[in-house]
Amino acid sequence: MNKAEEHFVGIDVSKAWLDVAVHDSPEVFRVSNADDGIASLIESMKKLEPNLIVLEPTGGFEMLVVAELSLAGLPVVVVNAKRIRDFAKATGQIAKTDKLDAKVLAHFAAAIRPVLRTLKSEEEEQLTALVTRRKQLLDMVTVEKNRRGTVRATLQADLDLHIQWLSRRLKELDQEIADFIKGSPAWKEKDDLLQSVPGVGPVTSATLLGMLPELGKLNRQQIAALVGVAPVNKDSGKKQGRRRVYGGRAEVRSVLFMAALAAKKFNPLIRKFYERLIKQGKEKKVALTACMRKLLVILNAMVRSNQHWLPQSA
Repeated sequence: MNKAEEHFVGIDVSKAWLDVAVHDSPEVFRVSNADDGIASLIESMKKLEPNLIVLEPTGGFEMLVVAELSLAGLPVVVVNAKRIRDFAKATGQIAKTDKLDAKVLAHFAAAIRPVLRTLKSEEEEQLTALVTRRKQLLDMVTVEKNRRGTVRATLQADLDLHIQWLSRRLKELDQEIADFIKGSPAWKEKDDLLQSVPGVGPVTSATLLGMLPELGKLNRQQIAALVGVAPVNKDSGKKQGRRRVYGGRAEVRSVLFMAALAAKKFNPLIRKFYERLIKQGKEKKVALTACMRKLLVILNAMVRSNQHWLPQSA
């Protein structure tokens, strides 16, 4: 396919509709976000043979069309919504409608050409749902505990009952996640591998298995950038701004933070790395972020080589 025949597609997803734009084409067409509409879209895309199809996450409404496009062998990528909005602002696209959003996505696909990612298997989707639900329950427990200190005594008993119920459900969900992983030899093997690293427990392992299927399939720079633990420069002229990490997969980053806290105490390699950074004058938060990145890189290499943690290497 020569450059004149390249096609880049953007799809703006809503609960009911899919607005589809092809870069450098004035037309935008709409199909329903249901089986019949998606089937029609796939037929059109197969005829077009696009180089890339880009969508952004919309609260789960994109999952069906992404899965169907991928199963049809079409090159589809889901891109972080902030990247799309930043791109739109940079190109002067301030107005926002479904059709305009589809055109921005198509333009982004043509200009940036984001890397294709591995499609999650059905099991990975199920585990992701369980881990996501666990995080939701944890958030609800925190909210109810905070609320308890702001209500009258007559309502505290009701909140206590709800907190107890949430805590019981959380334990049940932890068991469901453990049983789910143990039920598959492949999952169990990878879970054992991840948990062989001091500092990595069941929650971290389950989150990585369900929410980071790319683990072991990318290089160290790519996996760090994907999760959002790679420092981003903030320099202008002679001014050097502070490096910061942001974007990426917040759920994965949050469990890595907890794992790094544990690892800097119980993992000899991470502990020495953390202490060396502190001696060099790094702030504790900066040093801990570096530990998150180092831990992720170690796990990525272990999964790629299918090798368990070796204590003597620490």
